[in-house]
Amino acid sequence: MAERRARPASTAKKHTWRRTTRPPVTPPPAETGAPDAPTAGAAADQREADSVIQAALYEGGVRVATPSSLADTFRELREQRDGMAWIGLARPTEDELHSLAAEFDLHELAVEDAMEAHQRPKLERYGETLFVVLRAARYLDAPEEVDFGELHVFVGPDFVITVRHGAAPDLSAVRRRMEATPELLRLGPEAVLYAILDAVVDGYAPVVAGVQNDIDEIETEVFSGDPEVSRRIYELSREMVEFQRATRPLVGMLHALMAGFAKYGTDEELQRYLRDVADHVTHTSERVDGFRQALTDILTVNTTLVTQQQNAEMRALAEAGFEQNEEIKKISSWAAILFAPTLVGTIYGMNFETMPELKWAAGYPFAILLMAVVCVSLYFIFKRRDWL
Repeated sequence: MAERRARPASTAKKHTWRRTTRPPVTPPPAETGAPDAPTAGAAADQREADSVIQAALYEGGVRVATPSSLADTFRELREQRDGMAWIGLARPTEDELHSLAAEFDLHELAVEDAMEAHQRPKLERYGETLFVVLRAARYLDAPEEVDFGELHVFVGPDFVITVRHGAAPDLSAVRRRMEATPELLRLGPEAVLYAILDAVVDGYAPVVAGVQNDIDEIETEVFSGDPEVSRRIYELSREMVEFQRATRPLVGMLHALMAGFAKYGTDEELQRYLRDVADHVTHTSERVDGFRQALTDILTVNTTLVTQQQNAEMRALAEAGFEQNEEIKKISSWAAILFAPTLVGTIYGMNFETMPELKWAAGYPFAILLMAVVCVSLYFIFKRRDWL
């Protein structure tokens, strides 16, 4: 990236000279007499207005022009031989990306990746152009979840193009910060790239704080027996997997940039800037690894507590069933004891005249004695079996 400044004066403007001699990229004229040509042109202008968030030209660290379209940006950049273009796009159309590719000699593989929103963080060099994919993140307080965005950055000798997929990060704040420090912006596209990296990495800090708060709440819910905590642990674990995929490759990317300091003659101030960003992303990556381990431990503890609670409930049910069985035994025992005299009394209460015991003088005492013997015998039998 800094190779342009390291060249001799005779070749430092080679890329710009080639652009000034190239005929401007303009769309084909509308067919004459087509009744809907103005409507189609207005629709195209509206699509470009929706995609181009902001485009600006800088010279010496100061904004010198604010084009309203890509065509105006290309034209004015050709006129500013020592200028730098910073173009911000959000979910651009294929035509816009192909127009940028034709103007800035962007590699077709990088352009194809920029069209797709699901790319892993990476850093690739195509000639004098760097292609960087970043995964930004922001913490949403209301739903207590992490929202991820994707940012593609093209960095050339005299241009920076950002293609944003998602709400994060807020690159307007990066632009304001850089414009407020022209001595840093004067260092060129490399400074813009490092500022974008810093904004993405700084955006991880509120996410880390929000996730830490969520983990603290989850720990409280786990030990309070909240039945919904398992679902929350699972959802947060999935978010940490995505967060880890966003931060871990970024560590290697920043180290790769630092390894090229000497080769591309990167300014010493930018070197310190990048080292600071690398320290922050390393710290964030370590925190994310810690969060994943903590969530794994919490899930294990929650599983153990749920199992213990289920065992306690089953034990309580078993004890209740045992007590019910004991009560049933007592009731059954007394029912059997009381059934014996009822049986004897029922037999001798039948209306028969030929029963031999009816005219026996000892019949009544015998019946009472028989009832008593049967009841006492049953009582001792049930007592010995612990039914009473």
